[in-house]
Amino acid sequence: MATIVVFAEQTNGQARRASLECIGAARSAGGTVVAVTCGEGASGAAAAFGKAGAAEVICLAGSGPFSPDATAADLAAVVRDSGATAFLAPATVTGKDIAPRVAAHLDVTLFSDVTGFASSGASFQVLRPWLAGKALATLTSTAPVFCATTRPNAFAPGAPVDAPKVSQRPATAGGKATVTAVEAKTAGKLDVKEAGVVVSGGRGMKGPENFGLIEQLAAAFGNAATGASRAVVDAGWRPHAEQVGQTGKTVAPQLYIAVGISGAIQHLAGMRTSKVIVAINKDKDAPIFKLADYGIVGDALEVLPALTAAVKAAKAQH
Repeated sequence: MATIVVFAEQTNGQARRASLECIGAARSAGGTVVAVTCGEGASGAAAAFGKAGAAEVICLAGSGPFSPDATAADLAAVVRDSGATAFLAPATVTGKDIAPRVAAHLDVTLFSDVTGFASSGASFQVLRPWLAGKALATLTSTAPVFCATTRPNAFAPGAPVDAPKVSQRPATAGGKATVTAVEAKTAGKLDVKEAGVVVSGGRGMKGPENFGLIEQLAAAFGNAATGASRAVVDAGWRPHAEQVGQTGKTVAPQLYIAVGISGAIQHLAGMRTSKVIVAINKDKDAPIFKLADYGIVGDALEVLPALTAAVKAAKAQH
């Protein structure tokens, strides 16, 4: 069975969901997963990585500041020492910083932001959106190590391993670049890239004061994040961290609700791989309806309160 090394992120001992999904992607290809994690509290996340399918968890032990250069060198060393034939990392900010460096150490091509991962003979193949998501490419490689980053929310965590092996490995000190400080985001607010449900608003919300209706619907779901179109962000109605689209964040939640968003190609590029898409727009000819699985034609300011009440009622019954 092939060995697949996964860069597994954690924060203060809490495993990142995108990493659990990345481990699940590796397990879905039939591989034995070696998860490599680092940072303060790394050992505390080992059990969570085992529950997601990692047979072995290696904690890089070091007291110095985080360095993507040094961590990439350590990951490449684990790949070589374990004889792994694939390396995966989640397509998060840190994962996209680390993975190209690992690929460079191994002198192989990196396939970025993939939405499918499977074995293909002696190697692997991936499914990757191209041309702003309008085309899907199936790609493979003859390189000795297959390297890729996995899109958050595109995979499910794998089946748990009863007793994963947990070990420590000395981390390389130093590096060309080090993280000197981290500015934490607002506590308790889900990132649109990791949320299972995203509720996004556009110019159809008519003003920043009406985005409270978007937030109320997101709160009703409980596991939802608020998003926004570029026009809304450019107007200063919402922060750039919420922007979904070609120049913002690419999301793939289980449910995406587009409220008052017409459906410009730049926005569709960032959310078209969502599992279920619901559009709310008063213009029945809005392009977003061509992509949506479900559509509601109506004024968003009237539809949202009714939809929020319906979601609360449905959750109260379960």
